[in-house]
Amino acid sequence: MFNKENTKSTNTSSGNSKSPTLNMISEGTRISGDIESESDIRIAGNIDGEAKSNGRVIVNSSGHIEGNVKAKDADIAGKLDGEIFISGKLVLRQTAIINGDIHTKTLLVEEGAQINGTCKMGIEAEKSESKPKKNELKAVRKPEEETASTEKETGS
Repeated sequence: MFNKENTKSTNTSSGNSKSPTLNMISEGTRISGDIESESDIRIAGNIDGEAKSNGRVIVNSSGHIEGNVKAKDADIAGKLDGEIFISGKLVLRQTAIINGDIHTKTLLVEEGAQINGTCKMGIEAEKSESKPKKNELKAVRKPEEETASTEKETGS
């Protein structure tokens, strides 16, 4: 009546499978600091810090992040002030407001979403995460330039 194949598949699916987990920051909640998770993160409140996930980051229309987001996938309907690094798919809903640069493999933007920054996709997005920013390079060169301009002004 029962063969070994049916018994194995039943035991395997119930014994080794993980149930999906979700971390939720509810509306009215404010977190100051970084949040990092192996699973999905849903944000309806405010985060002042970085959000990292090996799964998906979901920002509801009431959600607001002041910091960078790094995740496999993201679905944003709220406001984000920072950079976004997504290795998979980024979805920007019509209520999304992004004030920062986007680095993603694929992008879907609904009509009405606002992007105030640059967008790099595909291989360029992967390269840009490891490069130092222009401001960081300028800060290294600045002292030499200031010394040269000071000498010109004083006539030395």
